[in-house]
Amino acid sequence: MRTITERFYSALENQLNEVSINGDSLADQYKTSILLCKKAMAKLKNYISSYNFESTEDEIEFFKIVKPQFYSKYIYFINVYNFLMQKPLGSDEIIKDYINYELTDIKRFFDHNHAFYQYYRSGSTQMDEVYFTRGGFDVHVELEDFEEDELYSTSHDYKLSKIIANEKYQDYLNLELQKIMNHDQEPQEIGIELPLTWTANKTDLVELIYALVALGVFNNGNSEIKSVVSFFQTVFHVDLGSYYHKYTDITRRKKERTSFLDKLKLALLRRIDEKLDENSGPQQKMKFE
Repeated sequence: MRTITERFYSALENQLNEVSINGDSLADQYKTSILLCKKAMAKLKNYISSYNFESTEDEIEFFKIVKPQFYSKYIYFINVYNFLMQKPLGSDEIIKDYINYELTDIKRFFDHNHAFYQYYRSGSTQMDEVYFTRGGFDVHVELEDFEEDELYSTSHDYKLSKIIANEKYQDYLNLELQKIMNHDQEPQEIGIELPLTWTANKTDLVELIYALVALGVFNNGNSEIKSVVSFFQTVFHVDLGSYYHKYTDITRRKKERTSFLDKLKLALLRRIDEKLDENSGPQQKMKFE
């Protein structure tokens, strides 16, 4: 199962990356992204409809990890698209009030689902069989939002998707708020038409993030990996998925354990040397003449 679903997810990410660099307005990008996610979700559902889970653990993995990856993207893009469509015209104060209203709404959602949110954030697993396997509950009674297909839904897979999406949406809103508070002088259209997209290996980005956190460069060293990952994902339009697994792969390397950081150092040194050569050449010539 995992090989096929990872292939689906990788294909979706590639399509979304193409959308982010095609020059369309930000609103059109999100609209297209929503449609791409919807198609990928339909493809995933069609595949699972004829798949027999090998074990309870296999079923839990799908409804706790795989399905929320797709659905959280879909919910996130809808949230941001609606934000852009409903964003009021007016002063910075008006826009700040609008953003803060959205942030308050997200906080209400987290407060309302406090117990399960804590379960998810703590990495707990003792209730997984209840939350992420099908059957044994009445979806019409227990779910506020759900896909009306008991064969493709558990009591908490949609709720988890919504939590993941709202965390990312919260990061997006905080960045928008920060732009206003910092009185960013760069026209917003430049950011819209020329987004920065991480196109290198995702494991390389994870290596960079863990190195920055280890060095304590954010918030005087008081930052969590999860928060930094969310920030980088939002800024660079990339989804790092199970980033901890990528970090685990890094720790298992026998040679060149910091291969990306080593490449960064070499690339910077090479650039510095080239700049020095450019600057010193004519000066040396004039000196000897």
